[in-house]
Amino acid sequence: MASQGVKILMSLDAEAVSSLKEGINFKKNPDDGKCYIIYKSEDTFRACKNQCKHQGGLFIKDIEDLDGRTVKCTKHNWKLNVSTMEYVNPPDSFMQDDLEVEMLDGGGLQLVELSPPDPWLVDPQDRLELQEGEVKVTYLTHACMELQLGQWRFMTDPWLKGPAFARGWWLLHEPPADSLDRLCGADFIYISHMHSDHLSYPTLKVLSERRPDIPIYVGDTSRPVFWYLEQSQVKLTNINVVPFGVWQNVDEHLRFMILMDGVHPEMDTCIIIEYKGHMILNTVDCTRPNGGKLPQNVDLMMSDFAGGASGFPMTFHGGKYTEAWKAEFIKTERRKLLNYKATLVKSLQPRIYCPFAGYFVEAHPSDRYIKDTNTKNNPEELNALINKTAPGIVTWTPKPGAVLDLCLALRSPVDSEAITNPPASAQIYKDNWDFDLYVDELNSAVSCEIFKRHGWIQFYYTWAGFKNYNLVVRVIETDDNFTPLNNGHDYLVDFLDLSFPTKRPDREHSYVEIRNRIGVMRYVVKNGLLWDDLYIGFQNRISRDPDIYHHKFWNHFQIELPVTKPNWDEFLQQVPPEQEPDALDDGKQGSYCVLA
Repeated sequence: MASQGVKILMSLDAEAVSSLKEGINFKKNPDDGKCYIIYKSEDTFRACKNQCKHQGGLFIKDIEDLDGRTVKCTKHNWKLNVSTMEYVNPPDSFMQDDLEVEMLDGGGLQLVELSPPDPWLVDPQDRLELQEGEVKVTYLTHACMELQLGQWRFMTDPWLKGPAFARGWWLLHEPPADSLDRLCGADFIYISHMHSDHLSYPTLKVLSERRPDIPIYVGDTSRPVFWYLEQSQVKLTNINVVPFGVWQNVDEHLRFMILMDGVHPEMDTCIIIEYKGHMILNTVDCTRPNGGKLPQNVDLMMSDFAGGASGFPMTFHGGKYTEAWKAEFIKTERRKLLNYKATLVKSLQPRIYCPFAGYFVEAHPSDRYIKDTNTKNNPEELNALINKTAPGIVTWTPKPGAVLDLCLALRSPVDSEAITNPPASAQIYKDNWDFDLYVDELNSAVSCEIFKRHGWIQFYYTWAGFKNYNLVVRVIETDDNFTPLNNGHDYLVDFLDLSFPTKRPDREHSYVEIRNRIGVMRYVVKNGLLWDDLYIGFQNRISRDPDIYHHKFWNHFQIELPVTKPNWDEFLQQVPPEQEPDALDDGKQGSYCVLA
């Protein structure tokens, strides 16, 4: 079976994109004559094939639609709202399949779809009756589930100890006391992507010391999931990178298939696990899993729900970013996410739905502001919305150690024995995170010899490889309260020519100012880590002029940095030591400032 690939259906250059009007646009591919609909709203796009899902008729503009969002089928007058991809006449009938809209450097775009779009239909399994206790799903914490499937035990995304994203995220739920034992005794582990709340090196270090040869499965993303493994010094010897959309057979009854995300195919994945014809769909953090095309009527579906996994807008300041604006934005975005998840679940009609992969907390005392501001969706609220709009779907909000018996749950959704909750005495929420152990490790980078030599700035950004972009960034090293340190670094990087001026250039340019906690910034620089630790981990404060998002810049530093760290040994040999600086405000040794 060939792996799933990406098929480009149509491309538009920058001029054609700029000519798209707000609302509905009909476009024909001159190469094959096939037609597509592109919906533009401000600077965002949605697209679909010009083909009605009912009986394949073509759509035309709906002259009765005053809002410019609806098209009408020429066969039976079915109507599609292209802004939502919902059929509005007849209502509650179908959802139109989105095409992925990929924006290209230079302003163009292309419409793409996955091929084949539904690879799970290959080689269908007969659906066999399950026995009580044959399939059990145990929630451990965050995105970590243990699946008992007959004689096999399958573990997903084990983050069981330590922080994620440097020191920004900490586990909300206390994993059961035997969680690490369960992990080390599993038959397989699936890790969905490289983010540290799913790929947890503190957790995997324990695993490597006890069972380094355990089979671990990841998708074949362009940024390897385990790109940092060698440098981490965690010894795991049985990592399996598998192609997308291909069944991986364990035995005659058990198989699984890893699928890519339509929005972040370079790093994000989801998984279908099938046992005796019963499917479990785990979409994890995917924004548009498998491009939006997913199996319907699975036995169990799991997905994220919470929101809040970004520094925006909590870490931004200046201009419109008042506390009132942030609060309203966060409230609106969380509601949109909640409605999207409920609509997705309703459209897929799983027998059982479980929200997970959102149980983190900004627990460190220095991040109290983020914790108070970054409100997240409540899983009970999502499940209530699903119960209201799709009452036939059973919902499950798990507690750490709770067990779902799939046989009993499918046989009778109201069976009280289908779910076993942890004992009343079990600790549900963490109250101790060993902050100092992990924060001290980050802060150990502050006194590194690298940062006592002024040339590290040019050496690092040359290694990073981002340039030819009209953006000037000011980076300021700060204490935990984001107050600049007297002898911390404060420098400009002009990414147009990768220069390091002492003042902003006279030409017109975009400007971003980033204040980074010194320990995290230096740890990231020293180890060649991605800037997700800073941005998603809430370890910086950002202002920008003009107030626009520089996708190319952030995408590079969050996803596209080199997979091997800077050669600091070479740097130390090339650059002579400088005069020893004064001590930093926090008692650590620092280095010179570029800007006054």
